[in-house]
Amino acid sequence: MAEVLVYVDHVDGAVRKPTLELLTLARRIGEPVAVALGAGAENTAAVLAEHGAVKVLTADAPEFAEYLVVPKVDALQAAHEAVSPIAVLVPSSAEGKEIAARLAVRIGSGIITDAVDLEAGDEGPVATQSAFAASFTTKSRVSKGTPVITVKPNSAPVEAAPAAGAVAALDVTFGALATGTKVTARTPRESTGRPELTEAAIVVSGGRGVNGAENFAIIEALADSLGAAVGASRAAVDAGWYPHTNQVGQTGKSVSPQLYIATGISGAIQHRAGMQTSKTIVAINKDAEAPIFELVDYGVVGDLFEVVPQLTQEIQARKG
Repeated sequence: MAEVLVYVDHVDGAVRKPTLELLTLARRIGEPVAVALGAGAENTAAVLAEHGAVKVLTADAPEFAEYLVVPKVDALQAAHEAVSPIAVLVPSSAEGKEIAARLAVRIGSGIITDAVDLEAGDEGPVATQSAFAASFTTKSRVSKGTPVITVKPNSAPVEAAPAAGAVAALDVTFGALATGTKVTARTPRESTGRPELTEAAIVVSGGRGVNGAENFAIIEALADSLGAAVGASRAAVDAGWYPHTNQVGQTGKSVSPQLYIATGISGAIQHRAGMQTSKTIVAINKDAEAPIFELVDYGVVGDLFEVVPQLTQEIQARKG
């Protein structure tokens, strides 16, 4: 069976959930070959093998940590040359998209971004994308070269499928551009105890209707009762009510959770672009004509300051 390269997103050997989802998709079209780079790369092998990786290519070098994405592109290009895969799958993060785009240019191939599903086709892998605020679903395939495809988090289930997971060292030669942009400092993100926004199964977002930074405590309480991440619309972020790192939308982050709850969000097209692929969407808004209601599975017309606390209390009562 043909092999599929899967770029591994990990932190010191701890594999992040989107990579395990990619392995599920990769098994639909071939045999997954994982590429793990940087410190702790070899420690990823057991988890990757448990989820279907037949082989794990690893490389560690100071360049992966000290410089931006080009060393990783060099390594992925080397893996592509060594394996000759039928596709390369990359998590659809900001860094992942840059890596994928640079790789596609290097190997003279087409690229598909933000896929939400993947299937085998007679002429190569076929990717499904959601477009125009979920009004359309498109199916595409790359017609030239090895398809490079980035996949949104939460697009596939994490499924155990034990495989060999044989570890092999990847020989990487860094090009002249690899050291062009150096990382001068890193600041650890402060932990909130909540899931990562782009990976969360449930997201609760607040918008202009929250009417102040102090009122986001109501949104956070609902999120915590559900074990959810907290998001915000651009209006709320621009007003300084919540950090930009939590912005959902065209100029923020794209999310695709199992459940998305929009509170006090009117539903501008820019916001919808960042959450339209959520599996189930619930909106709470006192304006019955708000555009968000055109998109939702369930809508509540009401004052969020009355509805959200009651919802939180009911969830806590049922959990108790």
